[in-house]
Amino acid sequence: MYHFPESICPAPLQARLQSQWQSWCEQAGKDEAAALEAQLQADASQPLLVARALLGSDFLLQQCARTPGLLSELLANDDLGLAMPDLSTLESDEDLERVLRFLRNRVITEAIWRDFAGQWDIPKVCARLTELAEICIQAALDWHWQKMVERHGEPRNREGQVQPMIVLGMGKLGARELNLSSDIDLIFAYPEPGQSGGDSSEIKPLENQAFFQRLGQRLIKSLDTVTADGFVFRVDMRLRPYGDSGPLVSHFAALEDYYQTQGREWERYAMIKARPVAFSSLPGGAQAAEELMELLRPFTYRRYIDFSVIEALREMKTLIQRQVRARGLTDNVKLGRGGIREVEFIAQAFQLIRGGREPDLRVRNILKVLPLLEQDGHLPLGAADQLRDAYLLLRRVEHGLQAEKDQQTQTIPAESERREQLAFALGYAGWESLEEELLLAQTVIEREFDQVIAPPEESDEISESDRWELLWSGCERDSDRDTWLAQLQGAGFVPAKNALEAVSALHGDRIVSALPVAGRQRLDQTMPLLLTAAAEVGEPLLALERVLPLLRSILRRSAYLVLINENPPVLQQLLRLCSASPWIADQLARHPVLLDEMLDQRRLLQPSTAQDIADELRQHMLRVDTDDLEAQMEALRHFKQGQSLRIAAQEVTGALPLMKVSDSLTWLAEAILQQSLSLAWQQVTEKHGMPNGASTDDMRFSIVAYGKLGGLELGYGSDLDIVFVHDVDGAGYTDGERTLDAQSFYTRLAQRLIHILQTRTLSGALYEVDTRLRPSGNSGLLVTSLAAFEKYQRESAWTWEHQALVRTRPVAGSGRLGQAFEALRTQLLCEARDEQKLRKEVVAMRNKMRAHLDKSNDRQFDLKHGTGGIVDIEFMVQYAALAWAQRAPSIVRYTDNIRILESLTEAGLMPAHQAAHLIDAYKAYRSEGHRLALQQLPGVVSGDQFEAERKTVTTTWQQMLG
Repeated sequence: MYHFPESICPAPLQARLQSQWQSWCEQAGKDEAAALEAQLQADASQPLLVARALLGSDFLLQQCARTPGLLSELLANDDLGLAMPDLSTLESDEDLERVLRFLRNRVITEAIWRDFAGQWDIPKVCARLTELAEICIQAALDWHWQKMVERHGEPRNREGQVQPMIVLGMGKLGARELNLSSDIDLIFAYPEPGQSGGDSSEIKPLENQAFFQRLGQRLIKSLDTVTADGFVFRVDMRLRPYGDSGPLVSHFAALEDYYQTQGREWERYAMIKARPVAFSSLPGGAQAAEELMELLRPFTYRRYIDFSVIEALREMKTLIQRQVRARGLTDNVKLGRGGIREVEFIAQAFQLIRGGREPDLRVRNILKVLPLLEQDGHLPLGAADQLRDAYLLLRRVEHGLQAEKDQQTQTIPAESERREQLAFALGYAGWESLEEELLLAQTVIEREFDQVIAPPEESDEISESDRWELLWSGCERDSDRDTWLAQLQGAGFVPAKNALEAVSALHGDRIVSALPVAGRQRLDQTMPLLLTAAAEVGEPLLALERVLPLLRSILRRSAYLVLINENPPVLQQLLRLCSASPWIADQLARHPVLLDEMLDQRRLLQPSTAQDIADELRQHMLRVDTDDLEAQMEALRHFKQGQSLRIAAQEVTGALPLMKVSDSLTWLAEAILQQSLSLAWQQVTEKHGMPNGASTDDMRFSIVAYGKLGGLELGYGSDLDIVFVHDVDGAGYTDGERTLDAQSFYTRLAQRLIHILQTRTLSGALYEVDTRLRPSGNSGLLVTSLAAFEKYQRESAWTWEHQALVRTRPVAGSGRLGQAFEALRTQLLCEARDEQKLRKEVVAMRNKMRAHLDKSNDRQFDLKHGTGGIVDIEFMVQYAALAWAQRAPSIVRYTDNIRILESLTEAGLMPAHQAAHLIDAYKAYRSEGHRLALQQLPGVVSGDQFEAERKTVTTTWQQMLG
């Protein structure tokens, strides 16, 4: 008999190895033992592989002994393969069960061998085991389907369509992560109720529910029953609706109703990995499986960023840890601290939180999720690889434990000899080496798990929090009113009476009393945190009063309360911003989804370039179905609201100065115009084709900005003054099935663009659009050719229209046409003009505007229209540009007032000190105007403000325009 070299394995294991070899030889027979012994002697690498397998797995030894030639096959081949059984050769259910169990035992044996030999990594092992399960489930389904149909006919819906059964694989099966001794968690479903039947009198019809119930029971029996050949897979059906007390199988409508009305958080967690693993082989079976997954998706992945799952996962983990302690499972590589389950929780927490907004995260396999989380910044750099390596080590140890006796275990044995056997089978020099790696892996997992899910440590201020908790819970008790008032007064809530009334009004509100238990618990957790944080801002009462409307708006969407509770920096920033600006508070109350923007404090306060905004918008839109216009319009609005909030936050915190605020808002509008134009172009060209010479790269269409957009001076609520031009021959036609002449095509394009911008969806409008500055105003064409625009400007335009031209620039559409427009603008502005006539017309227009729009009086000054205000500066700049551009074309290179004033100085047309005074006054007015806008106040100030600036502007006006 062959003797393994002593150097093969550690000395304490040598006797057991020889005993295992002898046992195999006796069971396999002399001839096979002799043949294998010759193989081992011929190839020096093979004895180690056999030694690892025999010491690591009693199950492998038994299977190789029962199946002649199997051990030799494993040594001689890299992969024994896996094929669907030929059901046509079977005659009975017993034949099916025998074939499936033989297949299962062979594949499990090979998986153990390849793992211990180091020939397959864990993902390959799991993939093969998953494939085995899929084949066995499909084979059993196909076999019993045919038998059921022969007896009861095909199940059909009320319209006569045959109904398939869909088998959903959950857990590790759904994620293609099955281990050696996994249960398979299944859910059975079928599309619609109805009845089976057929033409034959021998057919015994069944209601579809009964048909699929029996089919499911037979499928489970074929897989789960333990026979002389063992079992295929233990089947667990407890993840179905209502668990063990629910029907074994449900139709789609019943499933949808259950998950919409009664689905629990842990069921969302489970549904991440759900996947159709088998279905009746019928026309429409695959389609029905897809329909089922689409039906379940909204339950699993919420449209908003959902922090409620952290609380649910934490509760699940706490329960598991209690079980671990109660059952003494501290050495459990799955459930113990730093175990497999914690890696799964890390990944699935982010999937549930963000999967509704980030479809890329909707993948089932954990090894595919981890790099995506790091890529998107949800995990620290390098954490994905560390977690992956730790996870794979734990999974390999898990497989080693289960391979020993084909038992479902994840607990490291206490006996030192068994620990050494495990280490040797996995290729380690000894248990100490494996244990060291295990401890390192578990430490990595613990650290990342605590960052994501573990409860935060109690802070030193818990007693203060308790005080606010007592106030919140008892704020309506008159007997404690003086206590509460003193507490609020001491914390800076002045007057305390107003603060107590605000808190009490919320506490007693009917909407609060009607909250479900979970929602009320979250609010009760939020309010002490809110009051604590409000006491730390400059004006606690103001912050509280401004944030309470937001709180009311999210009470029924309490996942946002969890977001606030889980992220103290978010709450602090929220209070600071609301205190600084009622505009911000109002935006958040109207659109709570904007709270998501506050999660990344660095990103919130980091100013963006025009390119940053455009790139971010493109990435944002890539996540939206290109065929769903409504979703695209909502996505544009969400993006605009989020960016506007970020810009406002940067302004009120001082991270962004005034001129950069207007730049950022202008860049945002430009990016949205370009994206909206692309959407409009796609829709119109799909229906009508493209005009001659036009393409997606050059639409031969340009959006020209006027006013604040043209002058890079947008505010938060500014309209967009825009004009549309094209340069296609109006006599040409589009090349689509429903042709249009070019003028009609571009008119449709502009109308579609305006629709995208102005339509009020659930999130409101993007921008209000004003096109009245186009040639001939409202009576003119919506879209003008560049040639017609030039003709109008030269022959028919009023002086005020030439003034408006000073602040025009192309902002979206054809780059080539935009350059042509800019050249034309320069020509028009540089035309020679009668300065005396120009001065007279500019003054007349200014007086007309002041008479109609100036809100100034003895007590207040209108920043924009008052004498010496913003419009006076703008009119002087426009007059200077029109009067002097012929002499110095450089002064009309820019469209914003400040750079035009600077250009006038550079050209020697205005004294430097005079331009500087106008620039300072202009900045001061604009800064105050922005501040008032964020406070939601009109643009008027006390009459004694800005006296010096107003005098400077008025004096300059007299010097320039008389």
